Amino acid sequence: MLFFKELSNRTLMRASLTRFLWLSAGCAVLAGCATGLSSPGMDTFKPYVAEVVQGNFVSLEQRQALQLGMPRAQVRDILGTPLISSLFHEDRWDYNFSIRRQGLAPQAYRLTVFFRQDRLVEIESDVLPSESEFVGRLSGRQNLGKPPVLQLSEEALKRLPVKPTPPITPATPTPRTYPPLEGGAR
Repeated sequence: MLFFKELSNRTLMRASLTRFLWLSAGCAVLAGCATGLSSPGMDTFKPYVAEVVQGNFVSLEQRQALQLGMPRAQVRDILGTPLISSLFHEDRWDYNFSIRRQGLAPQAYRLTVFFRQDRLVEIESDVLPSESEFVGRLSGRQNLGKPPVLQLSEEALKRLPVKPTPPITPATPTPRTYPPLEGGAR
């Protein structure tokens, strides 16, 4: 009889341990699911993502400087060396640009120019930003509007305290003759 009593205690302990382990596993799974939720401080520790810049940036101003009929050399002077210049497509130059920075949306721009007999005949491009718009996108700052005028009115100038100016003393006259640069004869 003692054997059965001991056996039932062992079974009861094993059942409680199994129940505890299942309960712990369930809590761990639920806690793991909760880490995807946003909470304060969750974005504190992020891995560093290197900035990736590829290609040639072509601005709206450069695009506007291009004119049909320009020679290749002049187009190269304005846009720089093309990123893609294929032997199979000698009359086509591709300028692709992409940038990925941590915390900012990726940006990608494309411009393709076509030549016939070394003259520019066609231009295809995405909507290109101006240089100032591109710099603003890089820094991630928003356009804050017109900057304030940094100028005082006549009334504001009159209200400013006036500092007394020290009297100007005449400078000492410069000598008419100068000593020789080298020593005398030896």
